[in-house]
Amino acid sequence: MTSADWFVWADPKPDGTPPNNWLSIFGGSAWTFDSRRQQYYLHNFLTEPARRELPPPRSPDRHMLDNMRFWLELGVDGFRLDTVNFYFHDQALRDNPPVPAGEAKTLGAPDSNPYTWQRHVYDLSRPENLDFLKALRALMDEYPGTTTVGEIGDDKPLERMAEYTAGGDKLHMAYGFDLLNAPHSAGYLREVIERFQRLAGDAWPCWALSNHDVVRSATRWGADEDPVAYPKVALAMVLSLRGSVCLYQGEELGLPEADVPFERIQDPYGKVLWPEFKGRDGCRTPMPWRQTDQGDFSSVEPWLPVDERHLPLAVANQEDDANSVLHATRALLNFRRQHPVLREGDIQLVDVGDELLGFLREHDGKRMLCLFNLTGAEQVTALPQAYAGSARLLEGAGFTAELDTAQSQAARLVLPAYQAAFLALD
Repeated sequence: MTSADWFVWADPKPDGTPPNNWLSIFGGSAWTFDSRRQQYYLHNFLTEPARRELPPPRSPDRHMLDNMRFWLELGVDGFRLDTVNFYFHDQALRDNPPVPAGEAKTLGAPDSNPYTWQRHVYDLSRPENLDFLKALRALMDEYPGTTTVGEIGDDKPLERMAEYTAGGDKLHMAYGFDLLNAPHSAGYLREVIERFQRLAGDAWPCWALSNHDVVRSATRWGADEDPVAYPKVALAMVLSLRGSVCLYQGEELGLPEADVPFERIQDPYGKVLWPEFKGRDGCRTPMPWRQTDQGDFSSVEPWLPVDERHLPLAVANQEDDANSVLHATRALLNFRRQHPVLREGDIQLVDVGDELLGFLREHDGKRMLCLFNLTGAEQVTALPQAYAGSARLLEGAGFTAELDTAQSQAARLVLPAYQAAFLALD
């Protein structure tokens, strides 16, 4: 293979313009002209690391799989696959249609980005992608104990997540941007859970509240909430969902989005769409370990600046604070380890009123009712009659709630602001 084989090349239209209307997520056309070849090359993201798309259907790229086998032979535990639904494109290079008026735009990109104005029918999530994922899984199965997690950016991410992880013959797990988006009400969370469960079957999701592409959840969801209590209950919620969980660095400290001035921005995405979109550097700044210069992350000026607001939240400051987000995160992870029902159980939504999120986890004869108050006001709910007589509060998760079972057929649960409750149903 030559270097040219690692790019997707296409001729210009007769008027010299790009082959079609596909857009780069990072701004502008997804095509850049090369004067030597008199052709355009495709880049869904930046022009510099333009990645090769895979070949036509039913011909998985052996070079890609051979690269992965090399690392598997060295003993890696698995792969996090970037933009795993972008590996194939429409061979006819047809134009994407616009998003119809009133319909939801693509998640994972700001509304100010023209990329969200197209319905991405032809440049990603092509059906041929499934053949490659099956070939990839067959390779992974040769190395027991290894795993894959795929990132999905799609017009219908939950549908792709279910499709790409169902059946045990493709990805082990995948995550989308439904919880990395701005909406976060109890009603929205119920809708996400219900929609995925309707599609899932044996599919396996990987949930996250923050990552390197989005504003940190402490700011995106919790800007107007208690800066310590809200991150705790949000983490309790995501750690109780069916599926695996990724915690982004600094989330266990409750770090807010950092303020990075324009002159310090490194992310090309932010430079192109400034000031409506400031890029992703605000979630990528160094993690503070101690309240010292540079947060003990480095002895010299790092690539991105340390936000002064992060220093009081440093790891060393939170280690011995029983009320800290770090202490709560450790307690929640330990609670999850102690209760297999949270790791392996089925999930069923429970109606506990508009302001609360509630669901039942069930596995191997064990049942746990999980309820979350993500608001700043006390919430009171009557437990469903089917659970009221047997419910008992479980300790160890670090939250306070009051369960009144004086009249078992009308048991009341009192959840203070930003509190969760975990109840065993014996």
